[in-house]
Amino acid sequence: MAAAIRDGQFAELPNGMRLHFASAGEKGRPLILFVHGFPEFWYEWEAQLAEFGSDFFAVAPDLRGFNQSDMPLDLGQYKAKHIVDDLRLLAQHLGYDKFVMVAHDWGGAIAWNFAIALPQLLHKLIIINSPHPYLFAQALANDPEQKAASEYMNWLRAEGSESALAKDGFKLLEDLLNGMGKSPTPWFTPEVRARYHACWLRGLTGGVNYYRASPLHPPTAEHAGPAKLQLSPDDFRVRIPTRVIWGERDIALPKSLLDGLDAVVDDLKLERIPEGTHWVIHEQPERVNRLIRGFLAE
Repeated sequence: MAAAIRDGQFAELPNGMRLHFASAGEKGRPLILFVHGFPEFWYEWEAQLAEFGSDFFAVAPDLRGFNQSDMPLDLGQYKAKHIVDDLRLLAQHLGYDKFVMVAHDWGGAIAWNFAIALPQLLHKLIIINSPHPYLFAQALANDPEQKAASEYMNWLRAEGSESALAKDGFKLLEDLLNGMGKSPTPWFTPEVRARYHACWLRGLTGGVNYYRASPLHPPTAEHAGPAKLQLSPDDFRVRIPTRVIWGERDIALPKSLLDGLDAVVDDLKLERIPEGTHWVIHEQPERVNRLIRGFLAE
């Protein structure tokens, strides 16, 4: 039976941030933390909360800058280290010193950083369509196909992108979720659309600031981004059991980003979904749940 989901909960963190979160299941059971991407919010994980609340304490926060969580005005507040700290403090607030993290898209970027910096806090890491930061930096600097696929990041970094996203009833954002504008998506029902519109109406600047604050974007004449970074793969090694689920029809994050992943992750298993897009969590929730459950049982 699906577990009941409670939203409208808030955590006041010691760093001054107030995060909204939804949960399912009883506190005291093992914690599984679900971390959303852009342009989403906790609701991305509705099917996972309902499933894993039966035997875990399943929690999905709104990241800072999104939906009902605090939206700092200072761009520097959106660097990955601050968001990693939010998640550490949220787990602490909930009473946990070790947990499982499941993450997608920007949430995945934060989760990779979390696992690299704070491996002692994680039992397992489960990533869905989110590239490892070292491999992504290399691809953005050196791979013309990846640079072209990620050009939207520079558009989002530009001033006023949030206004363009909000125009015509959030048409661009709807196109993004609707198969990147290519075909209507069955999961984007009127009810889901209403939930997303309510989230986006609260403000888009916080979500866009993740792109503006990150050095990972296609290099330009003004901003070299990853081209000027001198990175060592050893500094980005992931030492905890890591499982990656990848929808291979992701337009922005092609499957070539998986090449070399086993060189930077000590304990890796990879599950490819050939027909899945970037939105595979919405497209195939039961399959994603089965895969997560299989990883947790290992």
